[in-house]
Amino acid sequence: MVFWDLTPRQLLSILGDAIPGSYRRALARFRYGPGACKVDWALAGPIPWLASDCSRAGTVHLGGTFEEIARNEAEVWNGMLPRKPYVLLSQPSLFDPTRAPLGRHTAWAYCHVPNGCEASMADAIEAQVERFAPGFRELILARSVLTAPELEARDANLIGGDVSGGVHDLRQMLFRPTARLHSMPLAVHYICSSSTPPGGGVHGMCGYLAAKRALGSKVTLRR
Repeated sequence: MVFWDLTPRQLLSILGDAIPGSYRRALARFRYGPGACKVDWALAGPIPWLASDCSRAGTVHLGGTFEEIARNEAEVWNGMLPRKPYVLLSQPSLFDPTRAPLGRHTAWAYCHVPNGCEASMADAIEAQVERFAPGFRELILARSVLTAPELEARDANLIGGDVSGGVHDLRQMLFRPTARLHSMPLAVHYICSSSTPPGGGVHGMCGYLAAKRALGSKVTLRR
């Protein structure tokens, strides 16, 4: 059996005419979503959140009101850079001391940008963190920034910086990447990437469901 942990674009580039025409055209219609701009920080101390509960969370979502989040995400979908981006932030060194030297901390965050956008959102991301954690900027010892094209250069699956494996609209939730889901019209070939159900962010489940399909749905999940 062959399992492809790739997006439709890579499958087309590798298999080419070996893929039947109708399936090849369906893969070519697969749509990719917004890109991401990511920032990694080395910090002198933990992030000083105004809301103390945030200091007990491995991942924090920063965006203000629902209306503000919706407005700024809509700007991205319309090809604009958000003024106050919706930020997903991780602070792993609070829970894993091996992630930073003794007494120091690390954190990383990203926000959405138009697919393939070359702009750095580092300053806007840091402004959002500072908004909810005054004094954050004073803790920054060093930072590393990856724009959407740089993310794709590191991982060809991140088309235009899309970290979700493709748009999650209704059609591509139900038929991801096509109505065949994980199966391909090639004997013993299956797709197991986040371009298949249940999509990006559901860690391991795309591969698990591809394995179930390959083995005839007789697999049970054991811990």
